[in-house]
Order: sequence, then structure tokens, then C-alpha cells
Amino acid sequence: MRNIESQVPLLPLDIELIETKAVLRKEAEARQALAELSGFAYTLPNQGILLNAISLQEAKESSAIENIITTQDELYKTLATKSPIIDSSTKEVINYREAIYKGCDNIKKKKLISVSDICKIQETIVENNAGIRKLPGTSLVNDTTNEIIYTPPQYYDEICYLLDNFCGYLNNDEKSLWKMAVLHYQFETIHPFNKCQRYM
Repeated sequence: MRNIESQVPLLPLDIELIETKAVLRKEAEARQALAELSGFAYTLPNQGILLNAISLQEAKESSAIENIITTQDELYKTLATKSPIIDSSTKEVINYREAIYKGCDNIKKKKLISVSDICKIQETIVENNAGIRKLPGTSLVNDTTNEIIYTPPQYYDEICYLLDNFCGYLNNDEKSLWKMAVLHYQFETIHPFNKCQRYM
């Protein structure tokens, strides 16, 4: 791996910071809930219905964090009618759902995810191939107060270095649920794409 200085800590993090009693207790609760959901899924004649609903809900809720708001009604109406006229928020959530499937298919085929795969997944969501941010000047800004909330890594080489590290950790053998939370946090911290940020 390239020797680049970064303010963002590399993965894996110190295990003592993560495996606290509170985290492990929540992980046990989450595993129990997943086991119950898995058991319920086996009673359904068509498990695809449940998986489609869950992936659509995940796409909707995750997009809402980025201030992309739509309703369940709009999403199901769009999927049922396949109408070419879709508002931009609903379209992005539908694209997000397709990106989830693309990522899952990729893992089934290759058993790993690369930086290139992440870029292709992002391309599905935003329908462009701009790729990783190349120009400095990105800050996450509160639209109401104009306060800078966070300044992610600015330079292309550093972003690529951090993404290489991210993928190495993503593809390792660790199977805990807290690993997903660490990966989510790290990806948001790197903030490798131009979508949903303002330039200062």
C-alpha cells in the first residue's frame, strides 16, 4: 500500500475501541433479530417479496439521510407501472436499490469488492461515471446555517489510498455485525464521490 499521510485512521481500528460491552450486547440483539427474520423468511412461499421490500426500504431510508425524500407509495407505483415519468428523488431511490442488487451480485460472483466495483455501484445510483473526486475544495455544509460540518480528505491520491485500505478491510474474514458499522462510518468519512456535497 502507498505510504500517504492521512487524518483518517486506517482500518482495522483498535479492537478495544469497538468491542465494548454495549456494542457486543447490541450485536447479540441484532443477531437474534436477524435469526428470527431468517426463520420467518423460510415460511414464505416467495422470499423475493420480503427481500424486495427490505432492499427498497433500505434504499429509501439511506437516501433520506442525503435529503432525497420520496414515499413508499411513489416507489411501489413506479415499480408497478414502470412509468418513464418519475420524479428525481424517486428515481434516485430506485437506482440505489438497483445498486444494492449490483453489489450483492458482484459479491456472489467475485467473493470480494474492489474500488472499481464501488465506482460502478456509484455510477448506477447517480447515472454518471464521474468516479472518485479529483479536485480539492469539498466540504459538507449545513444548508441552513452555511456552517461547515465536515471536511473530508481533499486529494485524489489520499482518497484512493483510503479506499484501497477500506476494500482490504471489507474483504477480510471478519464476520461481525459491528464491522458493517465501522465500514459505513469509514466510507462516509472518506466521502469519495461528488454527490451530495457543496463546493466552497
